[in-house]
Amino acid sequence: MTSLRLLLDTHALLWWLSDDPSLSRAARRAMADTSNVLLVSAASAWEIATKVRLGMLPGGEELAAEFPTLLRQEGFDTLDITPWHALRAGLLPGPLKDPFDRMLIAQSLAEDLPLVTNEGIFEGYGLRRVW
Repeated sequence: MTSLRLLLDTHALLWWLSDDPSLSRAARRAMADTSNVLLVSAASAWEIATKVRLGMLPGGEELAAEFPTLLRQEGFDTLDITPWHALRAGLLPGPLKDPFDRMLIAQSLAEDLPLVTNEGIFEGYGLRRVW
């Protein structure tokens, strides 16, 4: 099997870390394949911290505090947000309002990375989705 570079949507990351059965078999298999490179966007750190601050991620305080350590322990790489990602996210067409989703879509497209996500609507932007 050929190795892939995969970008994780925030929910896929959270479900992986908590061993949540909501993570599809295909996503779990792709994430467990040690030949694949798994990337976590800075947008996911931003989203997690925002949801912790707003009380929308119960128990997420420890996750936010230990985020870099958890990523290292899992062997995940990070993907920074560049000005080009930001421009692409801001210019994406359509009614999608969530800034974190817009950023992940933009990064997936700009870096030619399949996105591990349950959001089927994202395929309308022309990205490759693993789910």
